[in-house]
Amino acid sequence: MLTWTIIFIIVAFVAGILGFTKVARGAAGVARIFFFIFIVLLILSLVTDVFS
Repeated sequence: MLTWTIIFIIVAFVAGILGFTKVARGAAGVARIFFFIFIVLLILSLVTDVFS
C-alpha cells in the first residue's frame, strides 16, 4: 500500500511539472487520502503497541 502512495505522489509531481492540471489534481487527491490513512494506521499501531 505504501508503494501505491509513492507512485501516486510521483505521478502527481510529474503531472504538475508537465502542466496536466486535472491529472495532477486527481493524483494528488489520491495521494493525500493514502497519506492520511497511513497516518491514522501509524497512530493506531503506536497506541496498541504501547498498551500491549
